[in-house]
Amino acid sequence: MKGGLVFSDYISTVSPTYAHEIQSPYYGERLDGLLRERSGVLKGILNGIDKEIWNPETDPFIDTRYSLADFSGKERCKAALRNEFDLAQREDIAVAAIVSRLSEQKGLDLIEGVLHELLELPLQLIVVGQGEAHYHEMLTWAQWRFPGKVAVRFEHEEALAHRVYAGADIFLMPSRFEPCGLSQLISLRYGTIPLVRETGGLKDTVEPYNKYTDEGIGFSFANYNAHELLFTLERALGYFPERKLWSRMMRRAMEADFGWDLSAEQYLSLYGKMHSFSVETKPEHAPSAKPKAKAAPKKAKPKSAATSAKAYPKANAHKR
Repeated sequence: MKGGLVFSDYISTVSPTYAHEIQSPYYGERLDGLLRERSGVLKGILNGIDKEIWNPETDPFIDTRYSLADFSGKERCKAALRNEFDLAQREDIAVAAIVSRLSEQKGLDLIEGVLHELLELPLQLIVVGQGEAHYHEMLTWAQWRFPGKVAVRFEHEEALAHRVYAGADIFLMPSRFEPCGLSQLISLRYGTIPLVRETGGLKDTVEPYNKYTDEGIGFSFANYNAHELLFTLERALGYFPERKLWSRMMRRAMEADFGWDLSAEQYLSLYGKMHSFSVETKPEHAPSAKPKAKAAPKKAKPKSAATSAKAYPKANAHKR
């Protein structure tokens, strides 16, 4: 890998913030010095999602399809999701969801650190995924200890993931690090408000809500700290009862475009620069391999004019 980083014309990774982060010792895995040296050719290009697969307007897996023109179907998706997970139908509380690998990298240790306080908030928590045994045990206990507040499925099945994205109000993604992340992009597509930690692609894609300007499409916190997660979730839930405000945020989330079109254009631009760079910097007199010694030519027998014309038709045609 180091050789590739040294000799490549350009280096790309999957988000602008991650391209910056890997130039630091914490994220650089002992290659941060080299990446800082080559920062001029290091570029972060966001991943995208398939907008045909992840589309609430055409999704075959969800209870009721909905769109920007009419997203009332999302409420019916939430009701169906609650029924599927045996949760009470409560208009006054939000459904928060996690669809993830259950690991420390995904921020499950933060959830664990404030689990009791988190489950005292006005929400129902749905968790779908598989991962480390420790977090399986923690969530199994939480489901037993807080019936009606926590529902867990230790599996990853695509149709189920579609139903969760469509039915949840808030999507939790408090990752320790996240080069790009796709789950927050999918949640935005379905009008499910992401709550993320400001790292990697999460920072690049989730504009935090600003109550003074009424802008933003989610909520975020900077430090990898369980109580910052808890405070940010409390703040998000404080806005949830304001239905008009929340609907505007949902609309902005669904309008955000994180398909592959823009990313593909950026890659094509980068490849174009690489091609130009390769052509412009190619040596005028590139060293060639040492020619092999040729065998002494054999003495050819004289040929008739007819034979010569047959052997070299193009040359004779040119003369005509």
